[in-house]
Amino acid sequence: MSFTFTTRLPLSRHAVDRDHLSRDLPGLFDQLWADAATRVLPVWRGKMLLAPHHPSSADTHETTGVHLTLLPPTSVPNTGLRVYLGQSLPTDLPEPAGTRIIAVQLDDDSAARLEPDEQRWVGLRTVATALDNRDAGLFTETLGLFNWHASHAHCPRCGAATLIEQGGWVRRCPVDNSQVFPRTDPAVIVLITDADDRILLGSNAMWENNRYSLLAGFVEPGEALESAVIREMFEESGLRVTDPAYVGSQPWPFPASVMCGFTARLADDQPAGDLLPDGAEILALRWFSRQELRDAGEWMLLPGPSSIALAMIERWLGAPLPVASELISP
Repeated sequence: MSFTFTTRLPLSRHAVDRDHLSRDLPGLFDQLWADAATRVLPVWRGKMLLAPHHPSSADTHETTGVHLTLLPPTSVPNTGLRVYLGQSLPTDLPEPAGTRIIAVQLDDDSAARLEPDEQRWVGLRTVATALDNRDAGLFTETLGLFNWHASHAHCPRCGAATLIEQGGWVRRCPVDNSQVFPRTDPAVIVLITDADDRILLGSNAMWENNRYSLLAGFVEPGEALESAVIREMFEESGLRVTDPAYVGSQPWPFPASVMCGFTARLADDQPAGDLLPDGAEILALRWFSRQELRDAGEWMLLPGPSSIALAMIERWLGAPLPVASELISP
């Protein structure tokens, strides 16, 4: 296991100090809004606004010039859901290191007034690989938090509307003062090899029938990650695997997961041909050698460039694959 692999993953990159100590400051958002140096990240329907590209401007940190729009507080309505994201760390961006950043959720009217051209509002998977480390991290952090807020507006114990506190990182029940914190659902995604060092790929029922990826599944309560690897792979493929080994992880805020990558081997006494797709989630399974995977580019669609699945497959292959379109699953 190498941390170098994780830092290569598009959604695992970050360059923000989340500054958790500031979340408890009284009147945090009033202070931030009164500071002209604060920058606001506008969010509309899970999308963010791309900044205009000016080729003549200094762009030493990225050659693409693809960046998120960060605005002064006076440019954005001080209403709606707000989350304090932390302090910018890079020294080669227009915003100085230490700039405090807030994400604000806009309604349709506010978003249209700010930018009526909907093509400038983009989803994370569309730009994940083009953004720099800071903006990729900001987008991933914000989307995960906003998705959590959308599903936890009420207390799970009594149903009372919860209050947002600590810079948007806690929701408190006004009835019993219990706190609800942002959640992340762990899932395992597994690259299985057989005795011939082929990998197993499957086609999900939600995809086109020629799209294939690694098998994945959620970790159940009271279950270790390694146990989830063995259980999920058997449930989805009918195969018993051994030696699960952690590779790296990537946030996947669609809506609230973290993908934990593993490799595993087909059990020695399990024939590779004993493939049994579950028929509900996985409709087809197939083994691929390296050459077969290279040749399959003519007919098969692989995971998108922001996925950990593609990075794991390329790690096994030892070479990059043609960039594929994005897909729903990681």
